[in-house]
Amino acid sequence: MQHGPGRRRRYCRQSCRQRAYEQRQALAGTSVPTDALILSSTAAEELTDRLFEIRCGAEDIAAAVAEGEDADSVTALCGELVALARRAETIRSRDREEGGVMDADGHKR
Repeated sequence: MQHGPGRRRRYCRQSCRQRAYEQRQALAGTSVPTDALILSSTAAEELTDRLFEIRCGAEDIAAAVAEGEDADSVTALCGELVALARRAETIRSRDREEGGVMDADGHKR
């Protein structure tokens, strides 16, 4: 929490500052951008699969609209698409629990 005048703190705790330093040192001399978000290979594959499911869901909605499906059918497809998108969002939180995602500031995402 910020109290008084001055610049806002960049890190919430000293340990976060230390993790950020370690991350910067590990990336020094590599081609990995400092603002890169690193996922485990499992999470990256799962994200790709879920994005494919979302695209297919969007194509299903487009086809249903083009074919003149009734509003209830299109609404049901939209609900499925939203559920797929929400499921895709959970990949980051699950990978964080497994320790696989860290941002350039050393915070697990």
